[in-house]
Formats: sequence, C-alpha cells, structure tokens
Amino acid sequence: MSDATDDPLALASRAGLPLEFRYLHEAFPRERWSLGGLHPTARRWLHMHGGFRAHQAEMGAMVETWRSGRIDVPTLHGRLIPALQQFLQHLDGHHRIESGHYFPALQRLEPRIAAGIELLDRDHDAIHHHIEAMVETGRALHQAVAGGAADAADRVERLAEVLDRAGPQLARHLDDEEEIVIPLIALRGDPLG
Repeated sequence: MSDATDDPLALASRAGLPLEFRYLHEAFPRERWSLGGLHPTARRWLHMHGGFRAHQAEMGAMVETWRSGRIDVPTLHGRLIPALQQFLQHLDGHHRIESGHYFPALQRLEPRIAAGIELLDRDHDAIHHHIEAMVETGRALHQAVAGGAADAADRVERLAEVLDRAGPQLARHLDDEEEIVIPLIALRGDPLG
C-alpha cells in the first residue's frame, strides 16, 4: 500500500477523484440518480453503499453512547461486536465481488476508465488494512470482556479509534466508487447481466 505522503491518489490523502476519472459522472451527475430511473444494478449498488454508511453511523453512535456513560462496557460489547462482525462480513464480501467480478467487467465495458477502476481496487487494499485492524481490536475487546479483564474500557477505546480512522477513508471510497460505477452502469448497463 502506498503511503499517503508519496501518492496524492492514495485513499488516505485524496479529497476526491481527479478530473480524468470523473468524465462519466459529468455525463450522468449524482443529481440525476433518482432511484426510480436507475438501472437495477446501480440501485442495488447504492443500496449496499447506503447500508455500509448506516452501519458505520450505528457503530459510531454505540461508541458515543458508551463514551457519554449511558451504557457500560458489557452492554456495548453485546451490541457492538455483533454489529462489527456483520459490517465486516458484508464489506469483505462486497469488495470480493467488486474486485473479482465487477471491476474487470467494467474495465472491459469502458476501457477509458481502467485507471479509475484500478484506483478503486487499490482502495480495497487500503480498506483491507482497516478491516484487519477492526478484527484485531474487536477480538481484543471480546476477549477482555469474556475474561473479565480490568482493561476492557481501554479495549473499547482502541476499537473506537480504529473505527474513527477507518470511517473517513471508507466514506471517501464509497463516494468515489459511486462517481465512477453508477454513471457507467446507468449509461451502459450491467456488464455481468
């Protein structure tokens, strides 16, 4: 994975897509993405991404509820760990389908956007590092709570920090991916269907 300091397109450092990757979005901007008029595959894509955003917000709200003292560590654990597991399973599965099937097919459908698709695929590698950190810190929290460890609250805070670091990068990736994929599918159809 490239360090954000030496790669202006790295997920951790970019503020959006470069103009050369946005030509499809210019042809079919977000304002025209009324769900009723979109290709069914594009609608499903947006629905899945909306689910990731909602799930992230839900986990963040759980942590904030704990930080405000309204729930204790065992209660947070009972809610957050299952939510985290579901989130990570869906995210990993979604990325596998995209990288293994959709991204290659989209490149064949629109060769001019190949560099943009490759950028999105590199994003998956960067996000995978966050997934690994979430798995590791989530497991540490679970073990601390299950074992009655005195440092369980510290484990919650470590997991919260990992979630906080991952959030903006995942949001950036979802937005950028939509700006390439949704117009392409809307204008050209589902490359797998």
